[in-house]
Amino acid sequence: MTALKGKVAWITGGGSGIGLAGAVSLAREGAHVVISGRSKQSLDSGLAEVKKAGSAEALLLDVADRDAVIRAAADIEKRHRRIDILVASAGTNISGAKRNLATMSLDGWDDVVRINLNGLFYCCYAVIPGMRERKDGVIINISSWAGRYASVLTGPAYNATKRAVVAITESINMEECINGIRATSILPGEVATPIMAKRPVPPSPERMAEMVQAEDLGETILYLAKMPKRTCVNELIISPTLNRFYTGGLEAPKG
Repeated sequence: MTALKGKVAWITGGGSGIGLAGAVSLAREGAHVVISGRSKQSLDSGLAEVKKAGSAEALLLDVADRDAVIRAAADIEKRHRRIDILVASAGTNISGAKRNLATMSLDGWDDVVRINLNGLFYCCYAVIPGMRERKDGVIINISSWAGRYASVLTGPAYNATKRAVVAITESINMEECINGIRATSILPGEVATPIMAKRPVPPSPERMAEMVQAEDLGETILYLAKMPKRTCVNELIISPTLNRFYTGGLEAPKG
């Protein structure tokens, strides 16, 4: 498949989960994919998987490091002359039972804000000038169901930063639509990715199997990347059919 042949895609948080699934889907369609992340181990294993699908490289990067993000974007642009697609997938939450107001620390809050909010914005800010100059570009920001429907389960830091992602995406579309740039917020419900291990009570394998799978989000990212330039999907909410935010966490009926 070559629908994205000649395109260059940068995926943050690309070593695992949603970012990795998006990288595989984009590479399979002909894009050259640059995955970045903080863990060399995850990047190495992720890169091997993406390379099975197509052309790819990896970049060790902490998106919370503003100067490193600017350098990374400039390096990709210098070597490949373009960044056509940004998938801002790097994200985190406070681990365990210390993510709510009665238990969280300010350090925990700051860590989530640095990555989910500042890091995502730094990446958008870094790629927009090149996209603006070319009058073309796709930005896909991974928000969350919590970005629209806050919950106690996800906690205030995650809720606030993921809602801010939606506002950043709206701002990009308001200001840059005249320059051919299209931005989308994806707001997934429960997705079976490694971040689930950070929950106070990690879900069972059976529950994980009922969630949206990472490859489902990979196909969603590919769909957005392939949309014609005249069309912008501003916001996309996606959830498991058995949505536990609707059922109150009840198990699926048997029989």
